[in-house]
Amino acid sequence: MMKSRSEFHKSLNLFDATALVMGSMIGSGIFIVSADIARNVGAPGWLFVVWVISGIMTLFAAISFGELAGMMPQAGGIYVYLREAYSPLFGFLYGWTLFLVIQSGTIAAVAMAFGKYSGVLVPFISEKNIIIHLGVFEINTTQLIAVSLIIFLTFVNSLGIEQGKRIQNIFTFSKIFILILFIIVGFSFAHFKPVDFWTTSRWESTGSTPISGLLLVTAIGVAMVGSLFSSDAWYDVTFTSGEVINPMRNIPRALIMGTFIVTILYLLINVVYLFILPLHGMTDGKTVMERGIQFATSDRVATAAMFQILGSGAAVIMAIIVMISTFGCDNGIILSGARVYYAMANDNLFFRKAAQLNNKGVPAVGLWVQAVWCSILCLSGTYGQLLDYVIFAALIFFMLTILAIFVLRKKRPETERPYRAFGYPVIPALYILLCLGIEIILLINKPKFTWPGMIIVISGVPVYYAWKYFSGKKSFEDFTNNMN
Repeated sequence: MMKSRSEFHKSLNLFDATALVMGSMIGSGIFIVSADIARNVGAPGWLFVVWVISGIMTLFAAISFGELAGMMPQAGGIYVYLREAYSPLFGFLYGWTLFLVIQSGTIAAVAMAFGKYSGVLVPFISEKNIIIHLGVFEINTTQLIAVSLIIFLTFVNSLGIEQGKRIQNIFTFSKIFILILFIIVGFSFAHFKPVDFWTTSRWESTGSTPISGLLLVTAIGVAMVGSLFSSDAWYDVTFTSGEVINPMRNIPRALIMGTFIVTILYLLINVVYLFILPLHGMTDGKTVMERGIQFATSDRVATAAMFQILGSGAAVIMAIIVMISTFGCDNGIILSGARVYYAMANDNLFFRKAAQLNNKGVPAVGLWVQAVWCSILCLSGTYGQLLDYVIFAALIFFMLTILAIFVLRKKRPETERPYRAFGYPVIPALYILLCLGIEIILLINKPKFTWPGMIIVISGVPVYYAWKYFSGKKSFEDFTNNMN
């Protein structure tokens, strides 16, 4: 029988924490989502503006989160901040939504991207290759690869934080090197052509429609779903606070440095896209240039840009790059997510077994419960659907977390703050307003995905009170204690 440990092992230094921030951020989005952004805003200048705003928002959030991370350097991150600023209910709602949608949805979406690009190397792996067909329920080989990735990385991380961080460091700095090389090669082959940078249009099934004013603002808000998703998971390092050496100093530093580096890389990569490919294209274009950024095959903008440089071998090269990127991204997100469920379980708000560390000092039960749910999500939807759920639900809690800085400065003015949010109160307040604007736009323009996200959050309220009630019952305790 495996013995359990009672404490996390302090293993992550500043280098490791920064690698976790960057590695969790960089997945598949930067290689894909510029196509959808281009279809929404229809102008090179506005595509770049979407990425700039997303980058600024991410930096604003990271700068602000640093104060909370320094105040409360314990496993659980945002869950702990919301619990302490408002009440255990708010913490639970975050953990509930994190488990159902935010963390698990991101893991599933990134795993699906890994599976999709694996198909470039192995044609057998395809969303069209159905291996199980039971009425309306189907499983294809892409989904099978995605689930296999989740299970493998969960197993590796159950072996200890040392194994998880080793994979994270290797893959994070491999993909940073690859992105820098992509940027250098891209600029070497780039050619600038005079274009109209600011005349906007939104592509619809009937063709392109000129937009301006409020319609342009709406288009930017909708387009930012992709860019924000590509910059998501930067906060996952706060979940691992219990394993970071000197977390009160290293986590704020890692947040700021990691998000800044990735933001700069993303902006430069989009400059490469715009210098190599035309933004506008045709749905039935026969060549990479005819399809442009808007209609790059399967939205693979990076592959299209690489094709212009390297020719027919670009697809294979980019597939390998994206697989490396998504592998490292999912590792970081899988590693960190279970720490939230550990914190919840310690508050009797998750399965009791998730509060135990295995003999390697990691919450293995939480890791495997997360893996099961992520696998279900992989089998139930597509990459794009999961992306929409993730961003809307995440922004709700980002706003509440940034607002917690204001709340805690009033409630706990005496608490030690090794780092104070830069630009307070202007930068935190501006971030909240920007998030609120995007949420309103998404509620109006993407109700199919955003309203279900809102319902998921609200549904956590009765679940919270039911869990609190039944957690004192012996039968419930027996059930949760037998969870394995």
